[in-house]
Amino acid sequence: MLVAAALCPCPPLLVPEVAAGAAPELDALRAACLDAIGVLAAARPDRLVVLGPDEAGGGTYPQGAIGSFRGFGVDLEVPLGAAETAPDRELPTSLSVGAWLLSRTDWDDAPVEALGVARSLPRDRCLAMGQEIAAAAPRVALLVMGDGSACRTVKAPGYFDERAEAFDAEVARALGDADTDALAALGEEPAAGLQASGRACWQVLAGAAQGAGLSGRLLREEAPYGVGYFVAAWS
Repeated sequence: MLVAAALCPCPPLLVPEVAAGAAPELDALRAACLDAIGVLAAARPDRLVVLGPDEAGGGTYPQGAIGSFRGFGVDLEVPLGAAETAPDRELPTSLSVGAWLLSRTDWDDAPVEALGVARSLPRDRCLAMGQEIAAAAPRVALLVMGDGSACRTVKAPGYFDERAEAFDAEVARALGDADTDALAALGEEPAAGLQASGRACWQVLAGAAQGAGLSGRLLREEAPYGVGYFVAAWS
């Protein structure tokens, strides 16, 4: 059963070493992410699953899997939780950011694993996946990585799209209210058109949270680079 969830954005710039001189711009966002992970620890889960968009098509990653930021010009690696040996398979970027956040909290409250979710995964499969995850242990917590629209301004990665602000506003409301129906109703085509990487992961969460009776709180919302970033905690 799902007992808690933390929702965080996954830009590599969240890692100060990657952001370099721009690091202070995201200090408040980082602090909110760590607060959300604190909610996971307080829930005393038996198992933590980190979800993140995976361009390679998805898959599972065990505790100890390594996330690397060398592709961003930084000689930095982070393991997923604590493990004596590191599996060969490297985490995708979104899950590397999640592993970095957990490392900042010295996570050892429960065994952890990660699941890459294909951004194009259909809604029904997302919901079913979430239900399976929630049923896998008596007390499951999720750290859900994902960004909103990448089309908020003309300088955004996806350029400006007039639909972006309304899309992100609905996502922020749904995440803050733990509204699983609204998350499940997010359109796959609009999300893809707006380059919202979090859509599939949020719908996995919606499936996992069905019947759990969780309440939500939006801790942070901003779009400093024309991309919607949200931090929320469900408990």
